[in-house]
Amino acid sequence: MTTPVRIPFPVVDEVSRHCLQEEEPETVHIEVHLPGPVDQTRLRKAFTEALHRHPRILMREARGPWYRRRYEWELTAEPDVEVVTFAPAGPRALQDARARALTQAPPLSMSPPIRLEVVDSVLFLTINHTALDGPACLRILATAAELYGGTDNSPAAPPTRPAASPHQAPDIPTTWSPPARVAPGTPDPSPGNGMLVTELPLPHRPKGSPYTVNDQLMVTTALTIAHWNREHGARPRPLRITMPVDDRPRDTTMPIGNGTRLVEVPFSPGELDHPDMSDLLRRTAERTRALKALPRPQLGHGAALLTAPWAPVAARAALTRALRRTAAPWTSTTLLSNIGRIPYPLHFGEETGRAHAVWFSAPARMPRGLTVTTASTAGRLHLALRWSRALLSHGDGAHLRDLFEHYLHTTEVTA
Repeated sequence: MTTPVRIPFPVVDEVSRHCLQEEEPETVHIEVHLPGPVDQTRLRKAFTEALHRHPRILMREARGPWYRRRYEWELTAEPDVEVVTFAPAGPRALQDARARALTQAPPLSMSPPIRLEVVDSVLFLTINHTALDGPACLRILATAAELYGGTDNSPAAPPTRPAASPHQAPDIPTTWSPPARVAPGTPDPSPGNGMLVTELPLPHRPKGSPYTVNDQLMVTTALTIAHWNREHGARPRPLRITMPVDDRPRDTTMPIGNGTRLVEVPFSPGELDHPDMSDLLRRTAERTRALKALPRPQLGHGAALLTAPWAPVAARAALTRALRRTAAPWTSTTLLSNIGRIPYPLHFGEETGRAHAVWFSAPARMPRGLTVTTASTAGRLHLALRWSRALLSHGDGAHLRDLFEHYLHTTEVTA
């Protein structure tokens, strides 16, 4: 019998594994809306074959003694469970599938740590974020779409960016004080995450602008939270917004796993109080460009030290959780994950058609308590707000959505 291949947990996976909480599962949700019906047998076959085309996803957490120095992934030849399921249609079928994506994480003990649930012509991918991220699983889905429909789903060329002009070092605010928190709204008594998804027009951006749509979304997020905090009487404080950066190729060679690195974009309180929008967008663009260009480990240098095998994982897990609690006040204000234009057609053939809406949502555990995830498909912006119920209610989420829509419009500078 062949011994299964084992891979030590990368830094991101291990830190996430140390800090798992049952009340707020670390899931990533992807929701893909298709115009036509899905054939159950064909989809199961195509998705299973896609898993084999990207075998790194066929993994489970390997068992080990309490004194082991590392967690390890064990690669499997076949899935341990049926990955694709079909839910009955009904008036609340979509809402219930979204709720399951937030509350029921695929177990790490079963390969693969992902599930695909189909409700009518909507695909719900739920990912255990300890093992995988959204862009990696979108790559799997693009392969499945091609196998299902026979249509080329190669990624489009990345959008061209304006060339950076010679400029002095960007003005990046620095502060030694903890950043602002999202002010509490009216928390729900039940634990876990809530979520709201909506579709918006893509913001207009004049040709040749020195900023990108991602910069417009960053400014929108900062202005939205600054407005929310003013409404709730919070003292003005600097904002820091975490932004994932993904440098992986989008073709079939894309490494599967957690492949993004995190940078933090700062804003001083004065910048967000009646700003000159052109100037704020320009400065934000300079910051994001400079921060993305800096070489940096995925979670910083401290995480690499914590995950070095100098002690059994149980001891390092306790230390990691303690340090995380201590560092909670210094956690960034929120996370903006902009997937950007979906790079794949996600075309499932003539009968099922091409995706016309794709939503993502990222975990929103406290102390951050709120994440903003955006993607664009068919010329529309698909926004997901996800929050910890310990911080906000659904009504609060709806108000934040309205603020986001308002401030997104204000970034449409025409001059």
